[in-house]
Amino acid sequence: QLAMGNLLTDKYSEGYAYHRFYAGCDNVDFIEALACDYACKLFGAEHAYVQPHSGADANLVAYWAILNARVQVPLLAELGITNPSEMSREMWNQVREKLGNQRILGLDYYSGGHLTHGYRQNVSSQMFDAYSYSVDEKSGYLDYDEIERLAHEIRPLILLAGYSAYPRKIDFKRMADIAHSVGAVFMVDMAHFAGLVAGKVFTDEYNPVLWADVVTTTTHKTLRGPRGGMVLCKQEFAESVDKGCPLVIGGPLPHVMAAKAIAFKEALDPSFSDYAQRIVKNSAALAKACIAEGITVATGGTDNHLMLLDVRSFGLNGRQAESALRECGVTLNRNALPFDPNGPWYTSGLRIGTPAVTTLGMEEEQMAEIASIIALVLKHTKPVVLTKGEKAGQLSKAKAVTEESVKQEAQKRVLSLLDGFKLYPELDLAFLSQYFPLDNSTR
Repeated sequence: QLAMGNLLTDKYSEGYAYHRFYAGCDNVDFIEALACDYACKLFGAEHAYVQPHSGADANLVAYWAILNARVQVPLLAELGITNPSEMSREMWNQVREKLGNQRILGLDYYSGGHLTHGYRQNVSSQMFDAYSYSVDEKSGYLDYDEIERLAHEIRPLILLAGYSAYPRKIDFKRMADIAHSVGAVFMVDMAHFAGLVAGKVFTDEYNPVLWADVVTTTTHKTLRGPRGGMVLCKQEFAESVDKGCPLVIGGPLPHVMAAKAIAFKEALDPSFSDYAQRIVKNSAALAKACIAEGITVATGGTDNHLMLLDVRSFGLNGRQAESALRECGVTLNRNALPFDPNGPWYTSGLRIGTPAVTTLGMEEEQMAEIASIIALVLKHTKPVVLTKGEKAGQLSKAKAVTEESVKQEAQKRVLSLLDGFKLYPELDLAFLSQYFPLDNSTR
């Protein structure tokens, strides 16, 4: 926070370190280069690019870098052109057509993939001819044999691994073997689990940086840095990745790059590995406690920092469960389950993770209490019966009501937890309440 709140916010710095379109970037050059050095050391990467403002931006930079290195540059060489600006419109349209005909194969949104992995409502599916692979319908795990079959059938330019809602490890060595067997670039989006890689929880075949050609990530989430993104890559793609500005990014944010450097330096400390181990330990404990409370956990547990809870057995959908828990002081998000009949808006599940509560210092005992509170609310929440319109008498898909006594008990238990593990100890809630009235559900 301190790194982001300074005069670095005032400086334009288009380009990259020591190669700018603006003068007077000496200090920014040093900061960006330092952040890149720390990132490479932290992850064992050949090259780092720390300018992306988000994980989605990082993916866009990576996509265009791959397209440039594997499609545009070879085609220009074939045409005997070195500068695209000197091409005729007809020749440039040849390049544009070839760029737009490339295929990508990524994890299906409902199986835990991200919007930017080829989802139809995202620009990634307009940039590429997008295909997807799914988890096994019975086990909920990735089926590597099926992924290999699809890769040989589709022969994508990019085979993409990574997730936003998959609770198990990925064998990145196996995925790399599949990608390279069909001549694809192997890309990994590790936005959600980068901290587990940095903290040496995911090693060997489960460490994507060892096997992928290009890796993208956010710098917050499990890394605990500022909100932003980053690209790591092999040297083959370094020059193309460094052209992220002006290819995709207009102006880097020097103050955020400074904060990223600090976050990477903190993650290099041995204490960060202890933190990462505690995240996974707490996650396993929370999943076990949820199951003991009668809540269905997708795949029967978790190997990482997150899990998916199936709320259908309580007669609820994800939206109703999310709202009910939020009223009781528990903030999590609804999430689609694999092959979800309720779709991406209402959903059948909840996604919950342990990095934040682990940062607060909570341990297995508190995971059991959190699971108990969640189960209490779900068991005493019912969908509202509609009283008006054509659907009168039917159950609402959007609204649900929790028994008032249960709501009060849950709120009290949440506040009791936070009394021992202050959420924002630097905030003076009594002072803030003069301007922003608080009740128990928003405290």
